[in-house]
Amino acid sequence: MAEHSAPPADQLAAVTLNDDAPTYNSLKAEFSDRVPIRSIVSRPDGGAGLAGQKVRVGGWVKTGRKADKDAFAFLELNDGSCPQNLQVIIEASLADLGQIVPTGTCVVVDGVFKLPPPGKHQKVELRADAVVHVGPVDPARYPLPKTKLTLEFLRDFVHLRPRTNTISAVARIRNALAYATHTFFNKHGFLYIHTPIVTTSDCEGAGEMFQVTTLLSEAERLEKELVKNPPPSEAEVDEARQIVKEKGEAVAKLKASKASKEEIGASVMELKKAKENVSKLEERAKLKPGIPEKDGKVDYAKDFFARQAFLTVSGQLQVETYACALSSVYTFGPTFRAENSHTSRHLAEFWMVEPEIAFADLQDDMNCAESYVRFLCQWLLDNCLDDMQFMADKYDRTCIDRLKLVSSTPFVRTSYTEAVEILEEAVKKGKVFENKVEWGIDLASEHERYLTEVVFKKPVIVYNYPKGIKAFYMRLNDDSKTVAAMDVLVPKVGELIGGSQREERYEVIRDRIKEIDLPLEPYEWYLDLRRYGTVKHSGFGLGFERMLLFATGIDNIRDVIPFPRYPGRADL
Repeated sequence: MAEHSAPPADQLAAVTLNDDAPTYNSLKAEFSDRVPIRSIVSRPDGGAGLAGQKVRVGGWVKTGRKADKDAFAFLELNDGSCPQNLQVIIEASLADLGQIVPTGTCVVVDGVFKLPPPGKHQKVELRADAVVHVGPVDPARYPLPKTKLTLEFLRDFVHLRPRTNTISAVARIRNALAYATHTFFNKHGFLYIHTPIVTTSDCEGAGEMFQVTTLLSEAERLEKELVKNPPPSEAEVDEARQIVKEKGEAVAKLKASKASKEEIGASVMELKKAKENVSKLEERAKLKPGIPEKDGKVDYAKDFFARQAFLTVSGQLQVETYACALSSVYTFGPTFRAENSHTSRHLAEFWMVEPEIAFADLQDDMNCAESYVRFLCQWLLDNCLDDMQFMADKYDRTCIDRLKLVSSTPFVRTSYTEAVEILEEAVKKGKVFENKVEWGIDLASEHERYLTEVVFKKPVIVYNYPKGIKAFYMRLNDDSKTVAAMDVLVPKVGELIGGSQREERYEVIRDRIKEIDLPLEPYEWYLDLRRYGTVKHSGFGLGFERMLLFATGIDNIRDVIPFPRYPGRADL
């Protein structure tokens, strides 16, 4: 790292060309001594009105080149605050230009804004008068050269890929959607509830859960300890028992001979110590290497939580407990699925937004889901248009139009039975699907996208699904064949949201749990919500990464989460 002398921040006086120009302090980041590039280039005038201002900026070099026989260098600097770069011009007298032009170099400079020559795409550039910091890069070893890199290649460098245009844009869009989520639910009176990551309930009943256990590490630790300090033999335990017997007899003799309290007390203490020693030896003698078992099965009573525990697949069941007390709540956090899938739509760790509403039926649930999705789309149009424009230019030219469509168009609502009839009619007319269409199937992605992209050309909510393909907690309809479930389907990804009215009738949900061969015991607390003050309630789950796929047009879900986890990979 190279350091160069520079004036302190309080000497970076603002030189204004007019009374309306902002001061350095009004532009400066609140918690660091620099001006974010976004506050410069995102101005309506592109920063031209700042000409003459003296500022400090910092960022990483996107591209750099020497010019005029190495007299100065042009740098395209980006600090991650926006997709646009700031052009910085540095003279050779200020720094070793060979050290600052490589892609990836971190540079902090003081300088003055100047208007570029006419015809240039940038509206303002920074002429450096001091280089405050250089974080150099060895171009021969830096794995992210300025050439175009595939998203697949970047997955091997998850610690560096945020420096690329695409991943930084995805990060800002993801941040905007998270902020919009909290804004929407707070605006509508929902409380944010933190549900547990470690759970003893299988919400989906699918069984594809990561187990949380200390039995393996404990078994390894015990095995090492037993090698180092072997358990006592039966002879050693018998010898210790004999000592207890002898100490007991000694106490009895002292009492019989009416010995002093001090003598008896001392003898009793020796007996107590001997008994404690036997107890420890007997306990250690029982220790055996390996996983503890009982009746030929793993004994989870010896595990950390004294029962089987897993990483959650959903916070829904737990957040229902708060909905049945606080009325409108939501949870937003990571969920996990141990599904050995390598498709572009699956992750082992992903984030879910799950609201739950008391005193609400399926109609209310659909209304909330539609309003939420439309709010998210409008939020990106209002707050992330520069990043969305980047996505439209590089990945999906229709992504902005798709956001506009969804934010401004009422969703179509159709029953599952009607949706299947539409698909069957399409098959009769020659449409070929990979997956067979018939009543009772779980609609495949190709079916969902056909409905939303071809038939209706807008978002679709399909409701009242067959009970056999949905979870036990969904409310059984009067026909006893379907449940009050709904899925929100959108162009590009198909299912974005899955939700339902929950089964609030105790006997019905108890029988459903039994029907699908789940044990009742882990769900007794859930049944208590129906035993005591049961209430009609509904909710849904939005796959956050799926929302990002829909918004950005990126094809692989591994590229819209900061640290993707999938079979064989869990980097960092």
